[in-house]
Amino acid sequence: MNIVAISGSLRKGSHNAMLIHVLQELAPAEMKIQELNIGNLPLYNTDDEAAFPAEAKALKDAIEASDGVIIATPEYNRSFPGVLKNAIDWASRPWGKNSFAKKPALIMGVSIGKIGTAVAQSHLKEVLLYLDMRVIGQPELYLGPASGIFDEAGNLTDSAVRELLAKALAALASSAA
Repeated sequence: MNIVAISGSLRKGSHNAMLIHVLQELAPAEMKIQELNIGNLPLYNTDDEAAFPAEAKALKDAIEASDGVIIATPEYNRSFPGVLKNAIDWASRPWGKNSFAKKPALIMGVSIGKIGTAVAQSHLKEVLLYLDMRVIGQPELYLGPASGIFDEAGNLTDSAVRELLAKALAALASSAA
């Protein structure tokens, strides 16, 4: 099972990128999780669809070849980051060539607060549902505070979170099968 994962944060030391690395370690043997880099995408512009940028084409191809998508997002100003919206716009365009359609989506996030990604995830789910993704509703993964989940090296230290992530990966595997 081929799963792609996107972190909505480009920050060095991003907790959401750490979360994806933990998921790669926890994934069942039949599941491979590939992290996609969205930091090299140009800003979306409809004028550029005629000569689709190579970075955006690579993103679309990886999503299309996948069995499912994981998105780990922080919350910026009560929504998900612009860099993530930019990636979603590229992967869902041009009109009629939406790479996300019918894919199962596991949405999660970790923040410095207790539920910092809850509103971001709510907005993100609205967008993904519009794009015809099969968004997994349970378990909900509003993880935090990050200092209680990860050590300074980015290792997961919370066994309850480990169990929740394993349950989430099982739900994704079931939905992608």
